[in-house]
Parts: sequence; structure tokens; C-alpha cells
Amino acid sequence: MTATVPPAPSEHPIPDPAGRVELPPGAVLTDARFVNDDLLPVPLARRRWTTYNFTALWVGMAHNIPSWLLASGLVALGMDWKQAVFTIALANVVVLAPMLLTGHAGPKYGIPFPVLARASFGLRGANLPAMIRAGVACAWFGIQTWIGGQGIFVLLGKLFGGWAEASEVGGQPWTLWVCFVLFWALELAIIYRGMEALRRFENWAAPFVIVGALVLLVWVANKAGGLGPLLDQPSRLGWGADFWPVFFPSLMGMIAFWSTLSLNIPDFTRFGAGQRAQVWGQTLGLPTTMTLFALLSVFVTSGSQAVYGAAIWDPVQLAAKTDNVFGLLFALVTVLVATISVNIAANVVSPAYDLANLAPRFITFRTGALITGVVGVVIMPWKLTETPELYIFTWLGLVGGLLGTVAGILIADYWIVRRTRLDLTDLYTPGGRYWYTSGWNVHAVVAFAVGGVLAVGGSHSAPGKGPFPQDGLIPFLKPLADYGWAVGLAASLVVYVALTAGRRRV
Repeated sequence: MTATVPPAPSEHPIPDPAGRVELPPGAVLTDARFVNDDLLPVPLARRRWTTYNFTALWVGMAHNIPSWLLASGLVALGMDWKQAVFTIALANVVVLAPMLLTGHAGPKYGIPFPVLARASFGLRGANLPAMIRAGVACAWFGIQTWIGGQGIFVLLGKLFGGWAEASEVGGQPWTLWVCFVLFWALELAIIYRGMEALRRFENWAAPFVIVGALVLLVWVANKAGGLGPLLDQPSRLGWGADFWPVFFPSLMGMIAFWSTLSLNIPDFTRFGAGQRAQVWGQTLGLPTTMTLFALLSVFVTSGSQAVYGAAIWDPVQLAAKTDNVFGLLFALVTVLVATISVNIAANVVSPAYDLANLAPRFITFRTGALITGVVGVVIMPWKLTETPELYIFTWLGLVGGLLGTVAGILIADYWIVRRTRLDLTDLYTPGGRYWYTSGWNVHAVVAFAVGGVLAVGGSHSAPGKGPFPQDGLIPFLKPLADYGWAVGLAASLVVYVALTAGRRRV
């Protein structure tokens, strides 16, 4: 495949006053192993996402059922509501830093995550972090789609009745499978229309979901005559020796919730009008939204305890308590919009680009999205949410450790080694400065191996609570397992910088 930028006399990348760079006009990239139209830098004229677009993107992604359930998972582990909200708030402030650092390359060069990874891992080596990120996204796509399908099933069952008593297929009512498949198809239909369609969808989805959540709060508070007793329940952990062993792995789990996006955020920022748009948009959108959403979930659940005598953490189950047809329909639409807005943005865009990077000749962005949809169903990842221990410690902790390791290498290479200077043409050209050894940068692979082993080597599970040995995969690394994301990021960053010392280059 040959990708061509319209011809012009210049032979060098052209910066603009905002410091953004695009390919030299007239550049012809001919190697179909490393380029297709979806992987090329976004032209300056098409980089027009504003602060509002990025803020709306994060509001749309953060306002979803798994985000709502994060606080409940922490409370189930023994925290009170204040400790749970504090943990979530701190985690999102922490993860914002790598989000902004890796996001910088997007507006400046217009490149997606797998192309940025070529600078550090090599043109072929970039497929290593890209496939790790794609695999995680496929699993998340399955989780979110299953949760969304369950929400539709519950609410439609309340409207029409009898759905839960339908004959079972594969251990579930066939009506639930129908809801799941229809929801899956709707998601892929939207993303198949491309990134501009996603931007327009997120712009109106974000305020709609906020309104839906506030309506749920007002409804519950009105029925309760105020907020319930949950806010007064003490922590079972306190703030002493029992709290910290739960807090740190929980913090790493909350960081891991969005650590996936800290890698592939260039997939979105590449459409940004400038650094100001992505920095302010993400800062206003991520930590504030997640903290307020956690508070909202606690307040609504508190009201549900006052009304129904038991805390109902699942917003779908709570909405199903109403007998008002309009209220049920509104809740149904809200669940649809909330889940779609996060799933197609967070869990389809990245693997679509990552798979395109694997075989640009055969896989386009749209083809990658369809593959993601199929893989996300086949691997059945919804089982990961069966218990808080498995979901927060095992799944999120393991994922966070590996993705933190990749983030450390990307940040070290882009900010410390290259000082944000990249050669766009060579990112697509075998034999160029990013070719290293047959397309692989051995230094990045070594840093990844060291960081990955330190981050997840000590992974452990309580008896009967997970897949790992009680003493850890590598017992002497067990103390590091609770800090997997931070350990992986710091270790890989330090190792990569040490290995590339004295090699400061574009």
C-alpha cells in the first residue's frame, strides 16, 4: 500500500505556531508493512478537537456502570464511603500525569499510540505493547458489553415482564443473550462510522449521562426524605494497620482502571487543536468526573438503603425498582448511552489502531474494530467481575502492572531520551533511525521484561480467591505486587534511561 501526502515543494516537516508537526508535503510512504491511511499522522487541518471535546470524552467514558461500582467494590472490602472516594480521587490524580505526558505526542505529531511506540520499541517491536494493550481492551469490551446487555435485560424485563423466566441457553435466559448481541451490534455500528462520529456522539452523550445520574439521585432522595444512614457507617478497617494493606493494592487497582488509556490516549489527542486543548480537557474531565461520580454513587446508594432497607449499589437494579414506564424508559436510554460512550471510546478505538499496526496491508481501523468485537465476546471476560478480590486485585492489579511498565518506557523515551523530538517519516520507514535491530529495540524489550517481572512477579491470591499461588508467583517479589503499576512504571523508566544513557537523539 502506498500512502501519499499531497505534494508541495518542502522536504521537511512543517511546524506551525503551536509547535505541531505534520509529514513533509510530497512525502510518499510505500512500505505496506508499516503504513495505511489510518496510521498516518492526522493533517493539521483535521486536528480540531477542543477542550470541550476532550472533557466530554472523559465525562462520557467515566460515567458508566463499572465506574459507578468502583466505590461499592471498595466498601465491600471494608472501607467507608470517605475512604473509598478518597482512594478513587487520588488514583485519578496520579494516573492523570502519565495521561498528559503520553498525550503530548498526539497534538504535536498527529500519531496514534502504536506509531508512537515505534520510537521506543522499534517498527516491529511496537507490536509488543500494542498487542498487550489490544488484549486488555478486548477483555474490557466484553465486560462492558455484558454489563450493558444485562442492564437492558433487567429494564426491559421490568417493562414487559417474564424475561427472567425465559428458557436458558448456556446457563442464561435466551432473552439476556438477545440483549447482549443487540447491544454489541449497536456499539460496532457506531464506531464503524469512524472517529468523527465518535466525537459527535460523545459531545451529546456526556451531558445526557450527567442528567440521568442526577435524576436518579433526585428520585432516590425524594423517596428517602433525605440521604440514608450509609454515610454514617464506620469503616471496618479504620485508618490504622488494617487499612493500608487494603488501600495500596486498591489504589493500584483504581489507577489500573484508566491505565489503559494512559498508553493509547494519543489515539484521541492526535485530533487535538493543540496542547492546551488536551491538557485542560483531560484535567477538567478525568479526576473531577471520577471523583464526583464516586460521590454520586455513594449518595444514591445511601438513599436506596433508607428506602429499601438494603444498599443497592447497581444503578440498573435500583432504576428497576420504579413502576413508572417513563422512568424505566429514561433509565434504559441512559444505560445504553453511558455504556456505549465508554466502551467504543475506551475499548474499541485502541485495539482498532493496534491491530491495524500489526498488519496495515490487511487491517484498517474499521476491520480492527470488528475483530475487537469478536474477540471481546469469544474470551468471555465478564467472569472477572464475579468478586471484588478477583476484579480489583487480580484483574486490575495484573493489568496495571504490565501497562505501567509500557508507560514507563514510552515516557522515558519521548520525554527524557528524545526531549519530545521525533522524525515522522522514519516512524514509517524500515531502515531508518527507529529500525534498531531488525525492527526491534533490545533496550526497550529488556526494560519491559525487568519492569514486568518486578510489577507482576509477586502476584498472589488468597486461597480460593484467585488464580495465583498464595505466596506469589515469585515469592520474594510478593511485597511489590500491591504496588504493581508504580513499580512497573518506575522500574522500566529507570532501566530504559540507564540503557540508553549517552544516546540522546531524535
